[in-house]
Amino acid sequence: MTEDFKIQSIGLMSGTSLDGLDVCCCTFTRKNGKWDFTIDCARGYSYPEDMKHILGTGAQQMSALDFITFHSAYGKFLGEKVNLFMEEFGVKPDIIASHGHTIFHEPHKKIMYQIGDGAAIAAETGIPTVSDFRRLDIMLGGQGAPLVPIGDRMLFSDYDYCLNIGGFSNISFEKEGKRVAFDISPVNYVFNRYTRQIGLEYDKDGEIARSGNICQPLLEELNALEFYHTEGPKSLGREWVEELIFPMIDKYGLSLPDKLRTFSEHAAYQVSRVTSPGKRLLITGGGAFNKFLVERILALTGCEIVIPDPIIIEYKEALIFALLGALYMADQPSCLSSVTGASRDNIGGMLFKIQY
Repeated sequence: MTEDFKIQSIGLMSGTSLDGLDVCCCTFTRKNGKWDFTIDCARGYSYPEDMKHILGTGAQQMSALDFITFHSAYGKFLGEKVNLFMEEFGVKPDIIASHGHTIFHEPHKKIMYQIGDGAAIAAETGIPTVSDFRRLDIMLGGQGAPLVPIGDRMLFSDYDYCLNIGGFSNISFEKEGKRVAFDISPVNYVFNRYTRQIGLEYDKDGEIARSGNICQPLLEELNALEFYHTEGPKSLGREWVEELIFPMIDKYGLSLPDKLRTFSEHAAYQVSRVTSPGKRLLITGGGAFNKFLVERILALTGCEIVIPDPIIIEYKEALIFALLGALYMADQPSCLSSVTGASRDNIGGMLFKIQY
């Protein structure tokens, strides 16, 4: 495992907030057991409206035949975008690592599905492709998530906490010599649902939320949810939000600013519950651009907040999936049992490779 190693990898990430597809090409080196990286190029691609609808909720309602047909078609779409990316930037990586797009995530039932066929990506691009990173971990009794902490440990060890804010927020940190990580709360998955009702993709800088008032009864009800008081490896899926969060918010009949203000406070408070004042907190993901949310996290946590370069903010998850592809090829575990609760560390993913 200490043999020197170098590989160029493309990571593909599509999050539940439906911001689009992130593509990040990185070169990784392992020297004397230590990994380092450079981001060679990165780009985001938006989804067509009909695809955004299917990825949002449509796929969950499909027949089995329609679902598997879309699984292949979306994989082909991903491959086409990678081809455009490789042509634009003049790169041809050794491996592609695709997260896919989460449609089902209920690990307690051993159910998960990241749509986007890795075989279709490999066929379209001609590049070996690893996908379906979560399945083995779930079959070993784990949550299958989060997967980012291995990258936090290997690439961002200078920080006490690594917080990513996307559709959901998740955090990772070292505790008693082990990497611990878990989902904290929904964030952009909730914000964007309500802003899209008035034709906005997101609340720029959190300005709509800033103009609202906190609904204290709703805030208290949100903070009392059982998930937040459960210890150990845990993860969230859209099913939980749609069954519990949206009905809870909607019954209060609040204005959009008040909904967003209250949920911002909720999201920031939940971060404060799992951090300690004075520590270094790295924030990445789309939520790092939400100035109001970051202000509330700073106020409630008392941490020293670090916002990295925009390319790291936007593409950190795609970067880490590129790392997962590199780890797969280096035969190193990418899923940590201390994070997911699986019975053992494991190398997740399925490899699709064309013989030339």
